[in-house]
Amino acid sequence: MPNGLEIAKAAIEDFKKIQEYMILAKEENAEKTYAKLKDEYMSLKALLNVAGVNLTNIDKINE
Repeated sequence: MPNGLEIAKAAIEDFKKIQEYMILAKEENAEKTYAKLKDEYMSLKALLNVAGVNLTNIDKINE
């Protein structure tokens, strides 16, 4: 069973990946893909905020 630190690490890695995909989708004008990724981004951002993770330095999207 993963501990809190392992869960936070996995969520941060997922958050960073989602942001990379969002940037690519925006550059390619893939609106539907961007919208779906944004849903994932917002969920991960909320989870990380609740976990007390400071997103200031890793949030490239800032939405």
